Amino acid sequence: MARMQKKQKIRKKHTVNKQTTKAGRKLSDTETRTMMKKYGIPFVKQVLAKTEDQAISHAKKMGFPVVLKISSSDIIHKTDVGGVVLDIGNVEELRDAYMKMMRNVKKKRPKAKVDGVLVQEMVPADSREMIVGARRDPQFGAVVMFGLGGVWVEALKDVSFRLAPIDRNDAKRMIESIRGHTILKGFRGQKPVNFKLLEDCLLNVSKMIAKNNRIQELDINPLFISHKKAIAVDARIVV
Repeated sequence: MARMQKKQKIRKKHTVNKQTTKAGRKLSDTETRTMMKKYGIPFVKQVLAKTEDQAISHAKKMGFPVVLKISSSDIIHKTDVGGVVLDIGNVEELRDAYMKMMRNVKKKRPKAKVDGVLVQEMVPADSREMIVGARRDPQFGAVVMFGLGGVWVEALKDVSFRLAPIDRNDAKRMIESIRGHTILKGFRGQKPVNFKLLEDCLLNVSKMIAKNNRIQELDINPLFISHKKAIAVDARIVV
């Protein structure tokens, strides 16, 4: 009963967005990927390009279609500044996307330090966007979060929370408790997602924050899940 009351308090206290630290350092993309790999969380294939020509070269090697994403520790919500372009099908589209992205970022975040552009593989078309995260609450300690990802996490706030560490039954209950659970089971011809892989991601995030006291915030958004695979596309870790 006491644990249930704590969970209810956490739900009221936490908000999905606007969770920013007053003091802390955001890990670089390389550091974040290294941490994800250590805890068995699969990450999308990506390469950092410093110039437009490098982005084209990487895209050709990776194979179209690709995604372009701005790389900057000063920009948390990349879509808000036009820093993400999906489904780029050829060199001409890439050149256009690259120029527009740089113009948008310079206009909306002129003081941001830009490391370059990430060239990423496209995820399977039938994937669904989820968010998996964790926070270190000053009162309750480590807390794991799960819900609908992408832009929906801010619009719908359809999330669930559990105190870390969690077990597989906790992970199952977290997944089943969100309102968007129906779309995971299969909707309008889509196959059900691989729930075991989704549970594994929740368990791995729980281990990550439970074993690393330096981690204050962790967001994997979006985590794309399909019937075949789970892939983290973007992640943020604050220590």
